[in-house]
Amino acid sequence: MSKSSSSQVITCKAAICWGIGEPLKVEEIQVEPPKSFEIRVKMLLASLCHTDILFAKGFPTVSTTSCLTSYELCFTILKEPLFPRVLGHEGVGEVESIGEGVKDLEEGDLVIPTYLGECQECENCKSGKTNLCLKYPLILSGLMPDGTSRMSINGRKVYQLTTCSTWSEYTVINANYVVKINPSIDLSHASFLSCGFSTGFGSAWREANVERGSSVAVIGLGAVGLGAIEGARKQGASKIIGIDKNEKKREKGEAFGMTDFINPEGNSQKPISELMKDLTGGMGVDYCFECTGVASFVNEALLATKPGKGETIVVGAGTDPTVPVNFLPLVLGGTLKGSVFGGLKIKSDLPILLDKCKNKEFPLDELFTHEVTLEDINKTFELLKQPECVKVVIKI
Repeated sequence: MSKSSSSQVITCKAAICWGIGEPLKVEEIQVEPPKSFEIRVKMLLASLCHTDILFAKGFPTVSTTSCLTSYELCFTILKEPLFPRVLGHEGVGEVESIGEGVKDLEEGDLVIPTYLGECQECENCKSGKTNLCLKYPLILSGLMPDGTSRMSINGRKVYQLTTCSTWSEYTVINANYVVKINPSIDLSHASFLSCGFSTGFGSAWREANVERGSSVAVIGLGAVGLGAIEGARKQGASKIIGIDKNEKKREKGEAFGMTDFINPEGNSQKPISELMKDLTGGMGVDYCFECTGVASFVNEALLATKPGKGETIVVGAGTDPTVPVNFLPLVLGGTLKGSVFGGLKIKSDLPILLDKCKNKEFPLDELFTHEVTLEDINKTFELLKQPECVKVVIKI
């Protein structure tokens, strides 16, 4: 293992978010050298995920008058956005320097960041029921695991996004939150696999374990939804229904294996749950993946599944801390569950997806619709509003 002799602070450019509703500013920041079990990464490419937008805007307030559950605590941390902040959690970069204790990584290695770790030893990792590691958890404080930040601007602390912050020329990441990739993988494709597409694919593959011959519906055909369609196809689903108000997503969905398309704004005043039932003889689907984060769609997804055996998986991140759902589908045996990173474990599962990517088993070129430079990063938010846009690649 190579050990870096670099112990210098690096001054580089990063896209800084200073407050709610403010455009990002590309400014010079200082990035400290890595501490123990950390690496400093020279970012090459990044991309924009819907979650980045949510972190910039903040999440709704929850009551703090009583003892908080762990879930309420997450919303409490996020209700007041932490600024200044470097966003971005999708990307690919090259290891520039290595802190003490880092194993299996060398300077020059290509890596993608993740926001979950996997120790393979804790109760959760051993359970086979979740990918939420207790030793290397999802970090929402905007700081590194030791409670500090490696980024600053003019002496002022800069908050990170989870442990990543990929919208910077350099970033420091705990080595337990990265995955080494094969240099033959297309770098833009690797960036997509660090969150969005992988999250969707994993939700069908690992979280739901879709059975061959089953029926599937996917609400929202962004990168996550298209990943869910691909995952359902790989699992052998016989009917895969895509739902999106953007008619241009029809072609994208078909490229990933969609068999039927519903544009809820195009043809009917029926709720989307009824439109899905119309395509399944009135029975509903075996699995429905909600990939938008829109609260009302969670209930529609639940209502669209088969009585007694249907499963609804909430994949998209939203801003509503509570969601009203119909009671009867649950009483009748329906399942409603959430999924973080599609249930993928970064050591056990993500390398399998990366290998499939290396072998060009996924049509990931269908995701790559636009490219901008770091200097023009604010254009990404406008590009996302265009009907043909799926993923914007940011050249760092």
